[in-house]
Amino acid sequence: MIFRKKIFYIILLLLVASVSTNVIYFSQGAPATSDKLQLFSKIMTYVKHNYVESVDENKLLDGAIRGMLAALDPHSAWLTAEQYKELQTETEGEFGGVGIEIIMKKNILTIISPIEGTPGHRAGLMPGDIIVKIEGHSTSGMEISEAVNLMRGKPKTKVTITIMRSDFKEPKDFVIERDVIRVQSVKFQILEPGYGYIRIAAFQENTSKQLLSALYSMTKDNKALLGLILDLRNNPGGLLPQALEVSDVFLDEGKIVSTVGKDASKPQHHYANKEGSFVNFPMAVLINGGSASASEIVAGALQDHQRAIILGQKSFGKGSVQSIAPMEGGSALKLTIARFATPKGKFIQEHGITPDGVIDNVDMEEYKKTIKDINSWREIDFERHLEGVPDGKDKKKDEPKAEILDKDFQVYQALRYLKLSQVAGSLKYFHREISVAQKKQPLK
Repeated sequence: MIFRKKIFYIILLLLVASVSTNVIYFSQGAPATSDKLQLFSKIMTYVKHNYVESVDENKLLDGAIRGMLAALDPHSAWLTAEQYKELQTETEGEFGGVGIEIIMKKNILTIISPIEGTPGHRAGLMPGDIIVKIEGHSTSGMEISEAVNLMRGKPKTKVTITIMRSDFKEPKDFVIERDVIRVQSVKFQILEPGYGYIRIAAFQENTSKQLLSALYSMTKDNKALLGLILDLRNNPGGLLPQALEVSDVFLDEGKIVSTVGKDASKPQHHYANKEGSFVNFPMAVLINGGSASASEIVAGALQDHQRAIILGQKSFGKGSVQSIAPMEGGSALKLTIARFATPKGKFIQEHGITPDGVIDNVDMEEYKKTIKDINSWREIDFERHLEGVPDGKDKKKDEPKAEILDKDFQVYQALRYLKLSQVAGSLKYFHREISVAQKKQPLK
């Protein structure tokens, strides 16, 4: 592997050195590659001497590098010094723009997910939205880096993004005011006494520490959790080490994920540790089409170990590993080097994580209205009904509950699942029996 890399770097160095002299040399044993490099040199020389305007050789070489990586997959790319610096800033949790994660899907610029609390999220952009234009510029043939540059800008300035959605008859313009994007990775609250809710918006440098802080806060004063909902919906992913650490918080043993590179016979396995794990309460994990990459690692690990039941909708299916190799001048090479596999060996790439129980994102007000209509008539509703005899017991006071339960149908149903798991007596039993029923009939 090291020998192959050396050959590759030698070819590139010789190619760059030969541009000004129109002479090129090749490593031995690669006649096909040599022929292509000779062709490249001829084309570059022809362009240099015959293009209608003066040509910047560095610009041509930059374009050649980008084109080479674009031919591999949507996630491999060459990052300029500015783009590399922006990527580092994003993983730290603060950057400028509209706050959406994008991908080139079958040559179509597509939104993986808007980041919660950002201008893009507030404007109503959704996972799966197709970006047709940015500031009037067609995205057809546009590189992701160019699209990012067009959407980013100074805070308080506006950008127009033209979106096509499955239920749109024609593309629609979204005028969004840019802002400094500060992503709060972890949020938490108590839904009802004993039942916690943790939302992870993205996997950044301090996500696992924030997660542990949230768990300690919810269990302080020896308060035991009866159940926990981990919300990974619209989480586009982030740092692999953080996905491993988050998974490790909820697992005390076993494999978390495997990365399978060029040599499939030598996968790299990552395992959980017992120390500091929270495993004494049932869990439900919420995912949807905007849950990608690191989110899918966590969901897949907790699903395979039956540590949690996975609810919601099928995830995005981004199951590849990218390494960042710093290059000269502050630039960097982002290259796909492996695929993720769950503890049971299921590859995430393209397939995604299939939930144990499908819960559609139903409008909560419509749901309440339906339930009210179903239960609209009781004995007490009839005129001249007989009054009941007082039983002498005080009416039980309503226990406090979180506002999200009245607004988010999927969270509301996930809480019901957790309570059912207590009735079943075992999350593993519940995981096995209830999920089979839900696979047959989505919950609406």
